[in-house]
Parts: sequence; structure tokens; C-alpha cells
Amino acid sequence: MIFGLKLKNIVLILFGSAIFSFGIVHFNMQNNLGEGGFTGITLLFYFLWKWDPAISNFVLNVPVFFIGWKFLGRNTFIYTVIGTLAVSVFLAIFQINPFAIDLESDMTLAALFAGVFIGVGLGIIFRYGGTTGGVDIIARLVNKYAGWSMGRTMFLFDLLVISTSIATYLDMVQGMYTLLAVYIGARVIDFIQEGAYTARGATIISSRSDQIAESIMKEMDRGVTVLDGRGSFTGEKRDVLYCIVGRNEIVRLKNIINDIDPHAFVAMSSVHDVVGEGFTLDENKNPLE
Repeated sequence: MIFGLKLKNIVLILFGSAIFSFGIVHFNMQNNLGEGGFTGITLLFYFLWKWDPAISNFVLNVPVFFIGWKFLGRNTFIYTVIGTLAVSVFLAIFQINPFAIDLESDMTLAALFAGVFIGVGLGIIFRYGGTTGGVDIIARLVNKYAGWSMGRTMFLFDLLVISTSIATYLDMVQGMYTLLAVYIGARVIDFIQEGAYTARGATIISSRSDQIAESIMKEMDRGVTVLDGRGSFTGEKRDVLYCIVGRNEIVRLKNIINDIDPHAFVAMSSVHDVVGEGFTLDENKNPLE
């Protein structure tokens, strides 16, 4: 901890900022692609007037920091400042000696990599408590005073920036590739936010629920929650079991259930970003490394 901040979070926010900035310099700027949000504005300034994105990113965000700092909370605000400054620094560094990645003959690949790098970078920053300022802060203000959802505000802002880019420096084809990159980036952000690790939640209804629960706990060392259930047609009361297992444990779980009660009702569902004992904590409630 550093003044209440996690060193791990700071390091990963810096890492995410580097990935994000690398994508902007080597895929967006080299292939004449735009972007949404404040990043899109910095690219618009760059392509129209050759303003340095590293400087314009910082200049655009400073006033927003002063307006919205109290809505972020202390730690999120500090992480946001770190993320924003890091993006500007890395944008400057990567522009000094950029790699020549010639993808103009394959704009689909350029849009794909632009979206992936931006999505991975932002996803890491968001996952570890930071933001890159800009639209995120504006969206929080609009939500508080106008009642608009943050998603709606961010979508409209992105639409305005991309439309302006198409009307000024992007042709229609480049604009379409920009939309593709933005879409891919959004999906990658969601993936990282939800967690690359996906567990499975099992809902089990059986007349032999006690035996199934005992076997799951003994043989798999997984916890089981017992819920009170009642059939809507028969009115019969029956225990409903719920447990979460890793993807590699699904077959083992099904075999345990089938051995005890082949007629049990089992429903499996995807569970993202599991937190707790057996997944992120050990039996002593200490974080797993």
C-alpha cells in the first residue's frame, strides 16, 4: 500500500496505459483511423493540425479533473490522474521512434489490431480502478445532474466525435474501419472487465440433494449453498443446491450428480469474475497469488 493505494494497481494501470498508447500510435495514427471519446478528439487535432496527441490529451483532461474529481472518490481520482498522465507520457515515447507497421493494404487487420490494443489497454486500466479521464468523468456528471445513464452519454459523445472525424479528415471507408475498431475495443474491454477466467454455476434439484451436497464438498472441496424451493405445479418443497466450479471441473461435477441421482435436474450457467474462497481466497481468507 502507498497512501492507501495498491502498488499492483498502479503498476498494471501503467502497463495498460502503455498498451493503449502503443495501439494509438502504431495502428490509429499510422493508418489514419479515428477513435471515440477524448482520444478521438486528440486524433482529430493531430490529423487536422498536427497537434501532438500527448500534449492535447493532457490539456483536454486537466479541466475535467477539476470539475469532476469529487465524483470519483479519492483512490479512483488518483488512479485516473496516474492513468491519464501515463497515457500522455507513453504517447510521447512511442512517437519518438515508432515501428513501421505497414497495414494500409489491409485495413481490416489495422482496425482489428487497433481495437484489440485499445481494448486490452483500457480494460486493464478499468479493471484495476483507474480511468483515462475525459468522457468517463463527463458521463458521471451528466448522470448526476441530468439523469442520463453513463452508457448513453458515452455512446452519444463517441458518435459525435466519430461523426466529426468522418466529416473532416476521414473518408467513408476509413470511418467504417474506425467504427469496426471501436466495436472490437468495446468487446475486448467487456471481456477483460468480466474476467478472462469463466467459472460455471450449477443449479441442482434432486430428491437426494443431501448426498449430492456432501459428495461435492468432500470430493471436490467446493462449497454448496442450499436454497428452499417449491414446485409450482406440485407444490412440493425441495432443496435447491447451488455451487460454482471451474470449467475443468464440470465433467467431474456431472459424474458425481449422475452417480447419486441420474434423474436430477441440473442447469449450468457461465459465471464471470468469481471472488471468494476457493477462487480468489484460500481457506484462511487470504488472497491467492
